[in-house]
Amino acid sequence: MMSPEYMIILYVADQQLSRNFYGKLLQIEPALDVPGMTEFNLAQGLKLGLMPENGIARILGDKTPHPSTGHGIPRCELYLLNDNHIEMYQSALDSGAIEVSPVQERNWGHSVGYVSDPDGHIIAFAKTL
Repeated sequence: MMSPEYMIILYVADQQLSRNFYGKLLQIEPALDVPGMTEFNLAQGLKLGLMPENGIARILGDKTPHPSTGHGIPRCELYLLNDNHIEMYQSALDSGAIEVSPVQERNWGHSVGYVSDPDGHIIAFAKTL
């Protein structure tokens, strides 16, 4: 029996720009990087995929609005919980992310800072207090 595998796919305007951003942020090389899809292995059985908006639009057809109509609008959050949250937060800012909320202690027991990536997706960098 095959082990389950899960993938979170973000629709992006510029695959190369997003590939470079997430490669620097995650400090890993893509496991797959071909026209139409870039994948990063986040953990065993979990990948982050980057798919160009125009590519997914061809699959979705006229059943949904074109993903580019939501560009810059927060459409999801990638919550990264680890011990290096402050360094990753700063690395994201240094890579061109936009600060949304600085790193601070939150009432749910995490220290968290929020940024938005080049497409407006929200990334949270967190550590358990």
